[in-house]
Amino acid sequence: MPKTFLIDTSRCTACRGCQIACKEWHELPANKTRQLGTHQNPPDLNPNNYKLVRFTEHLDNGVVRWNFFPDQCRHCDVPPCKEMGDVYREGAILQDEKTGAVLYTDKTKAFSAEEFEEIREACPYDIPRRNEATGLLTKCTMCNDRVHSGLLPACVKVCPTGTMQFGERADMLKLAEKRLALLKEKWPKAQLADPEDVNVIYLLIDDPEYYHTYSVAQSSIGPMTKKQFLATLARPFKAMAKA
Repeated sequence: MPKTFLIDTSRCTACRGCQIACKEWHELPANKTRQLGTHQNPPDLNPNNYKLVRFTEHLDNGVVRWNFFPDQCRHCDVPPCKEMGDVYREGAILQDEKTGAVLYTDKTKAFSAEEFEEIREACPYDIPRRNEATGLLTKCTMCNDRVHSGLLPACVKVCPTGTMQFGERADMLKLAEKRLALLKEKWPKAQLADPEDVNVIYLLIDDPEYYHTYSVAQSSIGPMTKKQFLATLARPFKAMAKA
């Protein structure tokens, strides 16, 4: 059974410790940014930020509310980026059988700009980014090296408020349901974001649109479940590639 993050946004204070810990562990350089009228920095995920705490401000009955969303790859149970990537370069994107981590290898630099855009568009959470200097596709790795060594992901290790938990999927789901039941007493809109389909489960206490456009999967799935949609997303392309 894969490893799973539980991110309880009700506990997030936007300290951005997770964001910095991720940069430090992966030895990612700083970004040159400018003030855009928000505390969120940088403005979006990029090759130097695999994790980003998003800030969203809105009025609730005349009261200003802040929602914080530590955005990262969801490590989908059936990753559409891998499904699409396999159409062009099989093996460039891998999924660790032990942890469930979706990993971008050095082979991703062989994807053309057009192929990368198709891979990015396949992701229902708009996660993949490309390093224009190296050509490599980038995103959260689940700190797979740390996990295999019995350590917590860097972001989870430094979180001071208990926002981020990490462990066996069954344990995280049990904890998520327990926490959800408690929060619903005060926050009736509380919900788990796509818990059946991903290995990074967010607990939201407000409507998803008040966090981030991609806080839940952005896909038109019709009568299919999201998992069925993700599993079948790239199959027509694979069939064409083999023809």
